Order: sequence, then C-alpha cells, then structure tokens
Amino acid sequence: MTAPHPLRLDPGELDDLNEHARRVRVSIVTMLAAAKSGHSAGPLGLADIFAALYFNLLRHRPEQPDWPDRDIMLLSNGHTAPVLYAAMAHSGYFPLEELGTLRRLGSRLQGHPERHALPGLENTSGPLGSGLSQGAGYAHVFQHLDHRSDRWVYVVMGDGELNEGNVWEAAMYASKYRLSQLIGIVDRNFIQIDGDTEDVMPLGDLAGKWSTFGWHVLEVDGHDIAALVDAVNVAKAEASRPSVIIANTVPGKGVPFMEGDYTWHGKVPNADQAADAVRALTAVGAAR
Repeated sequence: MTAPHPLRLDPGELDDLNEHARRVRVSIVTMLAAAKSGHSAGPLGLADIFAALYFNLLRHRPEQPDWPDRDIMLLSNGHTAPVLYAAMAHSGYFPLEELGTLRRLGSRLQGHPERHALPGLENTSGPLGSGLSQGAGYAHVFQHLDHRSDRWVYVVMGDGELNEGNVWEAAMYASKYRLSQLIGIVDRNFIQIDGDTEDVMPLGDLAGKWSTFGWHVLEVDGHDIAALVDAVNVAKAEASRPSVIIANTVPGKGVPFMEGDYTWHGKVPNADQAADAVRALTAVGAAR
C-alpha cells in the first residue's frame, strides 16, 4: 500500500475546494428534504470526494458535456446520486434550481442516474456492482484501442457494494489488461442498509484484497481533500496496473445527528431536521 506524497494544493485552492464540498452538502440536504425520499448518509459522506473530482481532478467541460477529450466519471453506487447531481449543478452542468426536482415524475434527476436523461452523465447506475465493469471497458478502449494515454476513468463505489461478485470479476479483468488509466475510489464508510458492513458481510482486510487482485492500493481520509487530490496524482503515476483509493469516510458527514448512524442510509430529513442540518453546515462555512 502506497502512502500519498506531500500536499500539492496551495491553501487558497484547498479553502475553495472545502467550500465547494460544504455547498454540495447543503444542496444534498435541501434536495432530499424536498423530495421526501432518497439516501442521506452516503451522499453527505462523499461530498469531499466529489468536490475534489469536479473542481480539481476531472478534465471536463460542463458547457460541452460530450467533449471528446474529457475524463470519464462513473458512479457505481447509484443510490448516492444526490452528491453527483449537486456536484454537477455547482460546476455548471445545469441550473442549481433544478436540484429541487429530485425524484419528481419527469425530472432529469431520478433516484438513480439515467445516462440519457442528463448531459454529463456517463452511465446508468442502480443495480449495484456494475460500475467497475463499465469503467474497465472505457479504460480498455482508451489504452488498447484508441491509444489515448491522456484520458482517465474514475469509478466511485460503495464499500457495501463490494459484496457483489461482479466487482471482483472486473478487478481481475482490469489487472490482467494492466488498465493503469482506471482509478477506483471506494467509499469506506462501514455502513450499508442493514447495518455495519463488518456485521452484514465482513470485508476484512480490504486493502489486502485489492492488492491480491493485482491493484495499486492507496488509503486516505476521505474528508481530507488535499490527501485525495494527492492520492489521485500518485495513482496517475502508476503505469503498469489499475489503482484503487480506499477513502475512509463518515456517513452523514457535516450533519451531527446523522454522522455514523447507518439508519440514515436510506431515509431523508424532515423540514425541521433539514433546517438544523443547514444551520450546522452554514456554521462550518462561517468558521472558515
């Protein structure tokens, strides 16, 4: 397991990224409260990762979603879609006001992303375990067919999702074909819908598992944006195998009454709880 290199972001860049993450969290809370259904804990825990991706790491053009030189970002655990939608809206793919249509009939923002519904979505996700296979396919084309060494594929996965065998089939495939332009990010928050991952189906030595499958493994604090950015840069320097970043996160991060509580995996705040959550997140912003 490789340790990330020292910090490369300057303080101003880091402050901006942390503020993006805070705003994404506020949007997650408000859109879920308006929808009255969805998943809270996972999206809130992923906000720092998505801020790092959409505002620093990804090569993309929100004004030109089909730009042929773009990187590919795939959300495998599709039920965490609110964090994806919020990051996309804040980076300019569609108006922020549209976040209020989450899960409504006819909305482009359904409970699980649908690729053709919204420009900038690269995959349809919902059935867990499929994202890494999709990402391996993209990476194989880039490396072995198109011979494009300048395009990267990112796949965000949940740790509970790793119970799916399809993930490990894709892991073997990516290792065999040395898909070094494929970077997996595992949201290691230790919860799934029925409780702690280690009670439901223990993952044990997760870093060791990925390493045994032939992957370059890094492990970081998933709320340390500087470490996340640096880990991706380390992964990009690995030329002979795919990389996976195990990002340790707190489910419900930023909302004190949700943090670490698996029961918030699949429920949303009511109006009063949402107001409390936004106040807590606003206080974090004011303290900077």
